[in-house]
Amino acid sequence: MEMRDPSSEAQSAEELTPQPAPASESAEDTTTEIETVDNLDPEAAAEDEMSEGLEEETCDNVSAPLTRDALLDAAKTVLAMEAADITTDCIRHLRHQYNAFRKATADNDGQPEAELPDDEEFKALLTQIREKKAEYAARVEAEKAENLRRKEEIINEILSLAEDTDNVNRTFPRYRELQDEFNALGEVPATEETSIWKRFQDARERFSDNLKINKELRDYDFKKNLDTKQLLLAEAVALATEEDVITAYRRLQELHNKWRQAGPVAKEFREEIWDKFKAASAEVNKRYQAYFETRKAREAENEAGKAALCEKLEAMDLGSLKTFAAWDEATKAVMELQQQWRSFGFASRKMNKALFARFRELCDKFFAAKAEFFHSTREELANNLARKTALAERAEALCDSTEWKTATEEFVAMQKEWKTIGTVAKKYSDAVWARFQKACDAFFEAKKKAGAGTRRAETDNLRAKREIIARLGEITEDTPREEALATLRELQEQWKQIGHVPFRDKDKVYDQFRSKVDALRDMLNMRRNRDRMERFTEDISSIEGDRQKLLRERERLMRALEGRRQDLRTYENNLGFLSSKSKSGNSMLQEFERKADALRADITDLEEKIRLLDAKL
Repeated sequence: MEMRDPSSEAQSAEELTPQPAPASESAEDTTTEIETVDNLDPEAAAEDEMSEGLEEETCDNVSAPLTRDALLDAAKTVLAMEAADITTDCIRHLRHQYNAFRKATADNDGQPEAELPDDEEFKALLTQIREKKAEYAARVEAEKAENLRRKEEIINEILSLAEDTDNVNRTFPRYRELQDEFNALGEVPATEETSIWKRFQDARERFSDNLKINKELRDYDFKKNLDTKQLLLAEAVALATEEDVITAYRRLQELHNKWRQAGPVAKEFREEIWDKFKAASAEVNKRYQAYFETRKAREAENEAGKAALCEKLEAMDLGSLKTFAAWDEATKAVMELQQQWRSFGFASRKMNKALFARFRELCDKFFAAKAEFFHSTREELANNLARKTALAERAEALCDSTEWKTATEEFVAMQKEWKTIGTVAKKYSDAVWARFQKACDAFFEAKKKAGAGTRRAETDNLRAKREIIARLGEITEDTPREEALATLRELQEQWKQIGHVPFRDKDKVYDQFRSKVDALRDMLNMRRNRDRMERFTEDISSIEGDRQKLLRERERLMRALEGRRQDLRTYENNLGFLSSKSKSGNSMLQEFERKADALRADITDLEEKIRLLDAKL
């Protein structure tokens, strides 16, 4: 901030006002921007990318769901607001919600978005909002013009009073009234602010310095102005310790405005108090400029990081992805890049939108290519289904054969051929596999029954498995966790090594084993959850009193809770389509149920943690 030697107290408004940051980095140009990328991982969708800026203009009433009624209600709410409260972000956010609504409608109807007719009611509301804002702006400009006219009249009247040297005692009260009236008037057009203030200051100084006014009144005025400026100086010095640099800068601007209004002081104090005020202002401006330099460096780092992510996407060879597994791996990589994108803050305003458009276009290109691949492989999936169906029919025709050796060789050959056949559509894969497996299981079970020598081994295996079940029952809550886990893993491995048991006992003993294992897991999980809850309580106690940390922890837990709930809904939906007609099918069903129970336990645990946090807030 450039300042001059105030020999006559006639500092210009430009010299008294801290110099603003470059236009591209000003607080007014910094707004919150929400970046979205199609096809993002749904589990991470709840995490909005944190936005930066010197100030955020929010329109809480505009955050409506993507329905037409909610959109119209939001527009009507904004229209009902005071004109001064309607910001550009309000209108931009409404337009963004409208575009999102049109896109969602187009996606649901399966037609191009450009072919959807405009919503005339919404457009009419938006036009009314803009007109209301424009009328308010015009009214403000008219008020500024009127303030300028009145201030010019006041200046002319002060100059007229200054010329009347014979009636100073009579005109001095009027002079003070004019000063108060000038200061009470609102803003003037920005182009006239410096000029009008300088003319006002010149008029005041002419009245105060050049006229032979009553000394007692003059000294009283100087003393009052000095007291005011000393208070302003103290506030300016205190701003050097203000943690929020932006708040300090804006407060300094207010102090400079008040300094201009305070009027002159005695000549012997003018230079000294102005130099002190100028030095305090320079310190605040120095911190303000350093803040923008740091922000610029951070934006450069974010720009480089986002550009690197775009380059990684561009380097992906989509033509080399020939299998479902390859596409799945590539999809995981793209999801990871999208997650990394969210971790970056804003780049420079000039590059941020361009980088986002580039990244989104690359993501759209990838998922479009993936969709095309899956579409083109439908014929291959149908051929694979036909081959697997043929194998299932051959297995069913052969499952009653008593030619053990020949039939076994053919079953083994069919099983090997099955492995060489590619993927089939998911809606058919489980059914055809269950059919083939059922025929294979039936044959091999019959073969085992036919072998007289295998019965004794199966009885021994049954006895061994029951011993393992008994050992599982010896693990109690008093058993150390690590010892219990080691024993559990050892017994599970032993179970796997034991061969078949008599067919009539197979399901029963397996259910007993699984019940014991599940009970032990539940016991260990309860103990682990209890320990975790104790640690969490200690962690929360350590940050009690820091509301921001508590709120961030609550937000993290809420995102995790929503993710668990979504996973649980997926498992419960899948459980509705499963049946247990075979051993493998029953195992899959039990595994899904176990995972669903684990998710329910996690949800209960997270809800309890959130309740603990809420009690601390």
